[in-house]
Amino acid sequence: MRSSIGVACALLALACAGGSEPVVSCDAVGDARPLCGFQNPEDLVLLPGGASLLVSEYGGMEGEHPGAHSRLDLASEQRTVLYKSGDGGELRAGWGDPACPGAPQPLSPHGIDLERIEVGPFEHELALLVVNHGGRESVEFFEVLDGGAALAWRGCAVAPEQGWWNEVVGTPDGGFYASHMLPKRGGVGQLVELFRAALLHRASGYVVRWTPGKGFAQVPGTEVVFANGIALSPDGASLYVNSTLGDGLRRVSLASGKVEAQTDLPTLDNLAWGTDGQLYAASITAGVLEVQACNDLPRGACPAAFEIVRVDPATLAHEVVYHGGGAPMGGGTVGLRVGDELFIGSFAGDRVLRVALKH
Repeated sequence: MRSSIGVACALLALACAGGSEPVVSCDAVGDARPLCGFQNPEDLVLLPGGASLLVSEYGGMEGEHPGAHSRLDLASEQRTVLYKSGDGGELRAGWGDPACPGAPQPLSPHGIDLERIEVGPFEHELALLVVNHGGRESVEFFEVLDGGAALAWRGCAVAPEQGWWNEVVGTPDGGFYASHMLPKRGGVGQLVELFRAALLHRASGYVVRWTPGKGFAQVPGTEVVFANGIALSPDGASLYVNSTLGDGLRRVSLASGKVEAQTDLPTLDNLAWGTDGQLYAASITAGVLEVQACNDLPRGACPAAFEIVRVDPATLAHEVVYHGGGAPMGGGTVGLRVGDELFIGSFAGDRVLRVALKH
């Protein structure tokens, strides 16, 4: 994403130009090997079978650039574009909101999630849900075809007025949860909202639930300062919510709305379930100017320091499993554990980082 630290920088009218030079080399450093040729691979999900990843190639929080969805084959390490702006698609009944106006023009993706739908006309189909900032604020629905060899656009749900989303988690009933960062107002009004969140530490965001046939509802207990990464517990009873600007990570009971557990972690971004059953959170630890300098990189990768943190989903006890920054890649926004490896994406840059984890 365009870093929230960078937002705070703009609010303070700091001189944000300059900063560290981008990482241009695509050489490995120790156990970390960059896989180059992507556009801002901000979020990653593992396809069924575990042989490849779906990659959200981010276009910016304001939808300022078109983006794409690609597949990363883990054996060959090849990138294949599956859907890009302008590809269109067929609106299918039962996928998203019947009022969806049509395929996104353009597509500018952000957070993504895979969900097997268990009800309705597309029962048992695998859906890719995508936060989109291009042309409209929405969650887009894609059908995953041939085990991930292709994607087909099928529908959408457009955000309510002032909605500004970051991450999405699908539900088996064809609905979803989405993190609403803060009201999207534009102009001076947007600066006021950002000021309140970044400097006054006021809860600016929360999680919304969209249910087919019922629409949107705010999820109690999820009010935080700049809502970001979210994850649903395997039993569907709890929601994990990241706050970028100060509240750390919390687990919320969906039945009661009570905060069941909370822990302090700095500047959190995405959450991802690892194949080991643990949660992995990305935490950008670099200073304001270094992160801001990564916006609109002309080439290479962002060098900003970050950490990938493993979190016990029951206790929220946590430990850092990877420190990043500089070569071969910084600016990590998601850490996805697959077996004994960690795959890391970034809001700014041309690469996914593949890290062999030490036992």
